Amino acid sequence: MPKQLLRMENISKSFPGVKALEDAHLELEEGSILGLLGENGAGKSTLMNILGGIYRPDTGSIYINEDKVVINSVLEAQSLGIAFIHQELALVPYLSVAENIFLGREPYNKFGMVSKSTMYQDARQYMDIVGLDMDPATRVSWLSIGQQQMVEIAKAFSLNARIVVMDEPTSSLSEKEVQILFKTTLDLKKRNIGVIYISHKLSEIFELTDKILVMRDGCNVGQKETGKTNTDELVNMMVGRDLKNYYVRTFNPQGETALEVKNISSPVNHITNCSFTLTTGEVLGFYGLIGAGRSELMECIMGLSRITEGEIHVFGKRLTSINPVTIRRHGLALVPENRKTQGLVLENTVSFNSTIAVLEQFIKWLQVNRKKEMEITEHGVESMNIKTPSVNQRVINLSGGNQQKVVLAKWLATSPKILILDEPTRGIDVGAKAEIYRIINDLAAAGIAIIMVSSELNEVINMSDRLAVMQDGRITVVLDRKDYSQDTILKYALGGLN
Repeated sequence: MPKQLLRMENISKSFPGVKALEDAHLELEEGSILGLLGENGAGKSTLMNILGGIYRPDTGSIYINEDKVVINSVLEAQSLGIAFIHQELALVPYLSVAENIFLGREPYNKFGMVSKSTMYQDARQYMDIVGLDMDPATRVSWLSIGQQQMVEIAKAFSLNARIVVMDEPTSSLSEKEVQILFKTTLDLKKRNIGVIYISHKLSEIFELTDKILVMRDGCNVGQKETGKTNTDELVNMMVGRDLKNYYVRTFNPQGETALEVKNISSPVNHITNCSFTLTTGEVLGFYGLIGAGRSELMECIMGLSRITEGEIHVFGKRLTSINPVTIRRHGLALVPENRKTQGLVLENTVSFNSTIAVLEQFIKWLQVNRKKEMEITEHGVESMNIKTPSVNQRVINLSGGNQQKVVLAKWLATSPKILILDEPTRGIDVGAKAEIYRIINDLAAAGIAIIMVSSELNEVINMSDRLAVMQDGRITVVLDRKDYSQDTILKYALGGLN
């Protein structure tokens, strides 16, 4: 019988006005991968932050190898063999791979100076384990996100970690990098290391894990053996209700041509000869592997990157000037890929963020119409079903799903006729995803023309009326709904059917 590595019992934690955890518990065996599921705000991060020494629990106990421990700091967690691979990587970009692996634990020579030769030699053995075939002196900023993930895992090996926590590790990885990460994770399992794997992507949970622990509202809902459960059961446990209509689309007939893109190219963005049309009431999906140029194409359309060739027509009118101001005046809006860095001012309020794009509606001659500002804010909160204790709540304190709905509210306040959604459900839980899908469906039904860029194949298949597939800066095909199949889409994404 596998040995128990970790047991967390009756863990409770409160913050001012919020009960984050209540009698939560978790068990992890050596050589096993435990999936940790739950909506944003379910308590997963708080529980892991207690394990990592960032928070102290109000009540409860932690046992490692059956020994009761008290973890007061991150360094104490590391000394107990606990390592974290965070969604937001905690590497120093201007230092080398080796320096990042041994940061704070550098080897010294007899003269009391850091021995880089020893550091590089020691780093190489851990890099070999995770398949990082490069010079240990390579600067981390030169690496891909996937390679940086491997540096974090190499660092975990250098700490002699017995417990590795992975928090949404594939959120920014290419398909190839995801497969490398999966292989490395399974190698950890073979080495009798226990892995806690946190992800909103159920396909990953089913592919990797042995058991799945589901949390909701700071409490354990239940634990299942991965091979004895299914998506519907897990979703029901996570959200406390049945989400039979997870993907919500009514597929109404499309109307007039809202947007026509003709042969546009942008050497800076590596976009070549892209053409497509978009009609009112339509959701046109855009799919491609990371680096295919989907976001870059949208930046060109929005005037954020210079187009060297081609034309853009909006409702039959050719645009002679393509810049963000002109584009917005013609009724286009973009919900960007990264809500935290591109879509929100995190330290400011819900009200500030949801009205920042329409200042002209309530500020005239340096006079602020607070009543109008509140009307816009409240309409956005109500129509998007944003869960917030107050419109004056700082956006950084909201869940990922509610942050995304604030970004949507901001741009819908501009009354767009054409809406571009770039990865609209990245990093949010299944309940929030279902709400975003409902909103998209309602907007399409109201006649808004929508482009939906997504790296989740099931999402674009289920939500789009037609699907444009990109590869290496080009649109390889635009498929009608009746022609969808995963094999066909992936072959076009890989350039195999050109």
